[in-house]
Amino acid sequence: MNTDSYKALTNYIDLLLDVICVVDKDGCFEYVSSGAERIFGYTSEEMLGRPMIELVHLDDRKSTLQAASEINSGVIKVDFENRYIRKDGQIVHLLWSARRSHTDQRRVAVGRDITRSKQAEARQMALYAISEAAFSTEDLLTLYRSIHQIIARLMPTQYFAIALLGNEHNMVHFPYSTIKSGIDEIDIAILCDEVIRRGKSLLVTPDNQTEQLQKIVAGTMLNWLGVPLKSHQAVIGALILQNDIYKTTYSAAEIDVLEFISTQVALAIERKQMLARLQQMALYDRLTGLPNRELFHDRMQSALARNRRDQGILALLYLDLDKFKQINDECGHSEGDLLLQQAAQRMQTCLRQTDTIARFGGDEFVILLEHIDNDTVVAQIAEKIRLSLQPSFTLANSQRQIFPSIGIALFPRHGTDEQQLLRQADIAMYVVKKNGGNAVHYAD
Repeated sequence: MNTDSYKALTNYIDLLLDVICVVDKDGCFEYVSSGAERIFGYTSEEMLGRPMIELVHLDDRKSTLQAASEINSGVIKVDFENRYIRKDGQIVHLLWSARRSHTDQRRVAVGRDITRSKQAEARQMALYAISEAAFSTEDLLTLYRSIHQIIARLMPTQYFAIALLGNEHNMVHFPYSTIKSGIDEIDIAILCDEVIRRGKSLLVTPDNQTEQLQKIVAGTMLNWLGVPLKSHQAVIGALILQNDIYKTTYSAAEIDVLEFISTQVALAIERKQMLARLQQMALYDRLTGLPNRELFHDRMQSALARNRRDQGILALLYLDLDKFKQINDECGHSEGDLLLQQAAQRMQTCLRQTDTIARFGGDEFVILLEHIDNDTVVAQIAEKIRLSLQPSFTLANSQRQIFPSIGIALFPRHGTDEQQLLRQADIAMYVVKKNGGNAVHYAD
């Protein structure tokens, strides 16, 4: 059968929005209605004689060949979906109805372009996934990774980054980025600034570098897309996508999709940032940034459970700064606050990553030491802390010295629960104070 055999029907078939294809026994197009050009971007003449599978999206070829095999065996397919690559490189989603003509030994199929409905479905699924991630992810970094995965399912994303405006001087920073440093020798932050300042998407390709863009990208070769992250109040940052310059550039449809979900992304980030701030306020001391009583209690309970199970040893250090009230009275509370901040920083440098130091209030600090082999390790760390506080503190208007009194209680020797250990360490600390301070003492 040749193309002439279909001429009688051509005038009517060409009125259809769908495409009609006839594929021979070798899988090559034998007839294609004129609707093909609208769907595939190729004219009918360009498709004739070409293997059908060449136009199918690489990820869908296996399922397409399986469906073709079933049709050849006599199965009538009425709802098969797959993706084709258009002549311009864009992806088109098709819904097929197909059957085999046993007489002519050919497959006849009718294809409908469902790209728009698939895009709408993908948008809604992306919105749902972003909303779910905003509630389910534990922290901001996990949220950023989830957003990256969601967007990568929607469009090609070789490199991805989230740029946000920082609190200080509104400088752009990148809390999440897979873009290689120095890629294409361009400062991506400059482009991000431009997206945020304009509040509009910016597409940079080798073909669209206008005079204004040339000043920014300095003639470098990029396939780069930036979309502003707009919350209800303002633009908080930008989503950055970047592909190889030899790959298809981002289409208007893909930009539209990214702009559509960017607001939900901005809201998800703002919500997670707000929760992080609330958690910081609830669990950390605002002055020193150290864990507060609540967080210390949580870590202490976990440590006790581990050491009861493993029959291990842990140490609790209760530390008080000698004559701190005198500094507050003589120099003022602002100088006292500065001293507390500096003291906290010095003490943190003396601890291991597994240790916890918390501020209990005023000038009282409690330190939890885990993974202790013997008393010597505890004594060494305690002495290291004491010595770190010996040098003078440079305050805003003066230099002052202050020394610590440190009491130590060990689990399980001095107590088996948090309250017992705190009480024993506190008593040991007061023994030091009575003896003049600036020393370390174990509980009796």
